[in-house]
Amino acid sequence: MNPANVGGQAVIEGVMMKAPSRLCVAVRRPSGEILVKNDPLRSLTSRWPMLAWPFLRGPVILGETLVQGMKALSFSAQQALEEEGEELGSWALLMTLVVAIAAGLGLFVALPHLLSLALGRVVPGGFGTDSFWFHAVDGLIKVAIFGAYLWLISLMRDIRRVFEYHGAEHKAIYCYESGGELCVEAARSYSRLHPRCGTAFLLVVLAVSILVFAVALPFLPRLAESGWLNQALLIGLKIVLMLPIAGVSYEIIRLAGKKQGQGFWGALIWPGLQLQRLTTREPSDDQIEIALAALKAATATAHDEEPSICVL
Repeated sequence: MNPANVGGQAVIEGVMMKAPSRLCVAVRRPSGEILVKNDPLRSLTSRWPMLAWPFLRGPVILGETLVQGMKALSFSAQQALEEEGEELGSWALLMTLVVAIAAGLGLFVALPHLLSLALGRVVPGGFGTDSFWFHAVDGLIKVAIFGAYLWLISLMRDIRRVFEYHGAEHKAIYCYESGGELCVEAARSYSRLHPRCGTAFLLVVLAVSILVFAVALPFLPRLAESGWLNQALLIGLKIVLMLPIAGVSYEIIRLAGKKQGQGFWGALIWPGLQLQRLTTREPSDDQIEIALAALKAATATAHDEEPSICVL
């Protein structure tokens, strides 16, 4: 029997694991005990089957993952610091997501566009948005910003610890998918680099966006007479196009995961795997234990229908 499709995310002093019907967060508290939050999960794709169609499911799953990740981070922060309090409320969560998405689009869509526009005006010969070179430069700037961002945050001590949990999450999932025993000794030997990682997904999104923008946008007619309005509309169009681009990128990552990164698919996701050397670190046995606790809870065959919290 094939294992259930499981994904995960590193959180503060812990790991979130998501199986088709459960979402579980395991956190190490300062006392040393492991707290496991176990929630039933019913995704939008299970409620509306149409949203599970290829190329539609990518943006839906990405949106759900953002919301679930924010909630898991809120819970893990409280538990890791042993603070009492409520998780993020609906409005606080919505505003946090809006700000995070706006910052991401500004940094990886608007800023590269504006920098490419400026460079096109000063380099010999010049180039505009109707040129292939504009979109090629725009893509290179995106990749450079993305790499620099990951490198800079990897220098932060707290983030490095999250990256260690990220490595533990990958080892646990690899062990599960390979049919290994879900114990620290077995999981330790697996790679911390996984083809279905969110880091690899983001790099595929960047690559697909570069291809789409470079091939299609030079042939687009001018959107407005005013120069600044034309550029604003182009940036807005790029933002809208990120939804179908995310859908295509999700299918690429999903298929690459099924192929276990072999042959053509291995070459395709190789850059994403190498980028994970920045976003993952070799975890300690204690961190692998946390990842396995979340994984076991998410993939257990019997569950209560109600949310629960237990201490290990």
